[in-house]
Amino acid sequence: MKDARITLVTLGVADLQRSAGFYEALGWQRNEAGNESVVFLQGEGIVLSLFGLAALAEDAELAAGGPLPRFRGLTLAINLSGEAETDRLFARAIEAGGTAVKTPRKVFWGGYSGYFADPDGHLWELAFNPFFAMDERGQLDLSKEPQA
Repeated sequence: MKDARITLVTLGVADLQRSAGFYEALGWQRNEAGNESVVFLQGEGIVLSLFGLAALAEDAELAAGGPLPRFRGLTLAINLSGEAETDRLFARAIEAGGTAVKTPRKVFWGGYSGYFADPDGHLWELAFNPFFAMDERGQLDLSKEPQA
């Protein structure tokens, strides 16, 4: 088993059911493994976990952060196969209750990207990177040359 991988990302949220509904509207599938304290959502090759913000801070033995939204020095990203797909998912995120931070546009590094914040201020980048190859499941494969 490889150590360099991410299998689950946990986000601390203010309202578990609101956040679960937001991510379900974006296509994540709720898994029955959760309970009243945690929701697990299946994505392509990764699980997104939603946990109460105060409870997550307590579990990590840290104080809960200040007011939201704020930049936390972390973004999550979904790489997509083109500009139209990036625009489509961005619109879907905003319709589901996300906040537009930076509308998708051509960017200095030669791709196309935008940012939205989920209902708890977690920052997501949606990007089309013409320099990255994607496999048949829509996952990045940095071992392959991109197809123009």
